[in-house]
Amino acid sequence: MNPMTPDILWLDRPGCDDPRVVGGKAANLGRLAAAFPVPPGFCLTAAAHARWAGREPVPEALVRAVTDAHAELAARCGADPVVAVRSSAVDEDGASASFAGMFLSCLNVQGVPDILAAIARCWASAADPRVLAYRSEHGVAGGGVGVLVQQLVPADVAAVVFSVHPASGASDELVIDANWGLGESVVGGLVTPDEWVLRRSDLATLRFRLGDKAKMTVRADAGTREVPVLRTLRARPCLADEQLRALGELALRLEATMGWPVDLECAFADGRLHLLQCRPITTLRR
Repeated sequence: MNPMTPDILWLDRPGCDDPRVVGGKAANLGRLAAAFPVPPGFCLTAAAHARWAGREPVPEALVRAVTDAHAELAARCGADPVVAVRSSAVDEDGASASFAGMFLSCLNVQGVPDILAAIARCWASAADPRVLAYRSEHGVAGGGVGVLVQQLVPADVAAVVFSVHPASGASDELVIDANWGLGESVVGGLVTPDEWVLRRSDLATLRFRLGDKAKMTVRADAGTREVPVLRTLRARPCLADEQLRALGELALRLEATMGWPVDLECAFADGRLHLLQCRPITTLRR
């Protein structure tokens, strides 16, 4: 890798769209940040991982770099930001291997010391036995790990959206799974979410299944926790018709932009839609 590559790149600035530099997760968002509702954030490059991972004590140069980036993020957010710190491996979120749920994500992180600790944990997750086994199974060579530090969306509702049906491969159907609260309950399989199947041509609902939505993920003092969902909320759909349409339109726009069927993570906070992740659907037969 080019030794002149900066250690920190911003999602909405040039250079943060190359998975070899910042990893697949951050690169996909970097490609989209200027035109889509992506929360602000910065990424430590794979070069930073190679240079600093595992060093104790934390190098002063790393502390300075993260402190400066945190100050700029605070200026963008208008306050000391609460962030998500997510691993972004160079071989993650590609067409043949997603590593979904394997690399570490730390939510509800605040302040430079805790961000540095979360970065170190993300770097360490590259050696997780599950990651190594997945690489071996899919014939994926190991590589560096970028780390994305991004404003945390205080989601009222979180959704996973597939621009084509991920199980059947039906190219005329779009699927949305959603639950109250942060998205970890959906992506982590902690609940049976509400599920909509929409017709792609007009985004009309073809089928709907009310999930049990027994739990939701919320912010807590030390990260997140799962809490019971009120019975009144469990008994009703967590997305309104206009939100379904907004998610469907976003998925179709992103599919056209990226050039492949997309698997999205999204969130609504105070009625506003945010794009948190965009990757290929790797379950489709090719």
